[in-house]
Amino acid sequence: MSVHPSSVIAPGAQVPQSCTIGPFCTIGPEVVLGDECKLISHVVLDGRTRIGARNVFYPFCSIGVAPQDLKYKDETTETVIGDDNTIRESVTISRGTIGGGGVTQIGSNCLLMTLVHIGHDSHVGNHCIFGNAATLAGHVTIEDYATVNALSAVHQLCTVGQYAYVGGGTMVTQDVLPFALISAKRENKAFGMNKVGLARRGFTPERLERLQKAFRVLLVSKLNTTQALEKLRGMEGEDVAVLAGFIERSQRGVIK
Repeated sequence: MSVHPSSVIAPGAQVPQSCTIGPFCTIGPEVVLGDECKLISHVVLDGRTRIGARNVFYPFCSIGVAPQDLKYKDETTETVIGDDNTIRESVTISRGTIGGGGVTQIGSNCLLMTLVHIGHDSHVGNHCIFGNAATLAGHVTIEDYATVNALSAVHQLCTVGQYAYVGGGTMVTQDVLPFALISAKRENKAFGMNKVGLARRGFTPERLERLQKAFRVLLVSKLNTTQALEKLRGMEGEDVAVLAGFIERSQRGVIK
């Protein structure tokens, strides 16, 4: 194990020999690191934090720190991070709270760019991308392959659906439809399907065509959401079923 002499690893921390710990890092006693992780410098890993393999942490990250919640009284809660994530400079990830389930979770193969904040009890899926200074309030869910761009913020208890693309500077105050492309003008608006992003992820023309028809029903027709949902239930395609199910589960309403 390569550990710079200026770094501090508390007794009890589990750090495999394959990890690299750069200058001025601090690893708390309840931290468990996976194989081949790299802490470049000035990284803080705190609390009960379990981290998978091959994650890279850039300078001044603070991971597993106490939540920014006035109700938190130092209860035992967790942060769980998967494999192969890139976590850039000054990212903060708060551990969970008892009231929110006790766990903040990040999946695998995610990119968190500079100054991203992941609030307590948030759950981020796999292959997600966060632009610079993107912010999740507490209790947010980000599904697989979603992108939240720079300077965007997601309100508490909102969900961003799978493969969705949130444009820069958007204030997300309702749930974001799976596969959708949204951005902020005077108010948040869905601009249709995230066609380019889905094609890059290997969606076939047939899948894209079915989704395009579904988005026309949701966004272009004069049907209200309840009427559009009923029509979606009768349409073909697994992705359309995912879209309909997301709307049915939404607690805050969806951005149309």
